[in-house]
Amino acid sequence: MRGIDFGRYWAWLLRCDTAIAVAMSNRFSFSLNATDGKARSGLISTPRGDIRTPAFMPVGTAATVKAMLPESVAATGADVLLGNTYHLMLRPGAERVDALGGLHKFMNWNRPILTDSGGFQVMSLSGLRKMTESGVTFKSHIDGSQHVLSPERSMEIQRLLGSDIVMAFDECTPFPAAADVSLQSMQLSMRWAQRSRDAFGDRPGHALFGIQQGSVYQDQRAESAEALKNIEFDGYAVGGLAVGEGQEMMFKVLEYAPDMLPSDKPRYLMGVGKPDDIVGAVKRGIDMMDCVLPSRSGRTGQVFTRRGVINIKNARHQNDPRPLDENCSCPACTGYSRAYLHHVFRAQEMISGMLLTWHNLVYFQELMQSMRDAIAAQKFAEFEQDFHKERAAGDIEPL
Repeated sequence: MRGIDFGRYWAWLLRCDTAIAVAMSNRFSFSLNATDGKARSGLISTPRGDIRTPAFMPVGTAATVKAMLPESVAATGADVLLGNTYHLMLRPGAERVDALGGLHKFMNWNRPILTDSGGFQVMSLSGLRKMTESGVTFKSHIDGSQHVLSPERSMEIQRLLGSDIVMAFDECTPFPAAADVSLQSMQLSMRWAQRSRDAFGDRPGHALFGIQQGSVYQDQRAESAEALKNIEFDGYAVGGLAVGEGQEMMFKVLEYAPDMLPSDKPRYLMGVGKPDDIVGAVKRGIDMMDCVLPSRSGRTGQVFTRRGVINIKNARHQNDPRPLDENCSCPACTGYSRAYLHHVFRAQEMISGMLLTWHNLVYFQELMQSMRDAIAAQKFAEFEQDFHKERAAGDIEPL
């Protein structure tokens, strides 16, 4: 052992241990903390922070949650936002966002961001698009300019944006769809899923989610799940729901679709939704959801509370000094009356959308925390019963 400098040797080992620790801390991971029936609570760890599940993701379509400051969104309890690839690629452009330091810096949000692939928005442009095996050619709804979106280009755009969770490029099968149409669509999405995986490459600290398709056909959902598992993703989404099939059919599909996906990975239900949709989805094994409903409804005077939905524009609120919800901690409830909120909505003041959106986002985040607590305590069934009972009671009596 003569000639060995043990001091330098141990210093080298320490540097290796430190490098390994840093590398591990920069990895994406998911752990389950508790289950109650099919309902699950857990933690997604990313280099930009943890995401508590079940998680609701506010939608920041064009690098902003409408009517909200980023720090205000964080104050509601949101751990993660959704960014929209289609809208951001058209305006201001992915290359511009990248040159300006990435989406997090651009929109002043230092927590995790999930970006969709752009597939849903492109597929909705039925009269402005042409789809082939290679991808989709479409015209911008903004200025009519022509663009091409493929699995490879979608991965490139999401890399330029710098999102933490990237979605594979897929075709969102419309509803209703005949079995043969759905099958062709699903199989195309699985080929695109493999191309998305190949184009994504190795990006430590970033995750790629695959998207299960198959419409309302159980055998197609099973085939899609097997294809995705063979490709291997960091998480899995249940796609092709919340597209007009209705809650009863959605829940029927969710009775089996999440169980087809790996239990040790996050499960994301795209585009959901209303509070009762969310509770039903979590009951059936879903970990993540997103929807524009809290912010869009806030701007149109629709308010979500424990006792159901309130329309603040109704005349019954114009002389009411009480808060929207006396048990809510948001600024709209702690600082303003129903009468004031009715007034500013009727007067079309900007503060109306700000306050009602803030309230709705707090309600959704408190709903998620209530479910996490119920799952941890093995009381999800009791929570669900109380949730529906309180909503069925309706709003407080008018003065």
